[in-house]
Amino acid sequence: MNAQFKRGIIELCVLSQLVKEDMYGYMVINNVSKHLDVNDNTIYPILRRLTQDGHFETYLQESDLGAPRKYYRMTKSGFEHYLNLRDEWDQFITGVYEILNEGGKNSEAVFKRFKDRIE
Repeated sequence: MNAQFKRGIIELCVLSQLVKEDMYGYMVINNVSKHLDVNDNTIYPILRRLTQDGHFETYLQESDLGAPRKYYRMTKSGFEHYLNLRDEWDQFITGVYEILNEGGKNSEAVFKRFKDRIE
């Protein structure tokens, strides 16, 4: 996937995970990476920044597999931030689809329109 596309939306994807439930970092990475090519070098800085900004709070929870895990919990501020970003994203993507769909929705239609223009 184009890195420029990803860069602008990863924060919203992280927020969307924490809206559902509290998670530790690896859970967030695993869930997001099912759909997008991301890794810990992408996600952990976002988790730290959102925590510093007051959108998440953290707590430790014991694990059967070793050391306690740091969980992230969305705060009221984080929920409001998520809703604002989600509204902005919905408006943005609606506009993008309107523009893209003017060119045609499938390859055959786009190719035919282009072919008709150059002949």
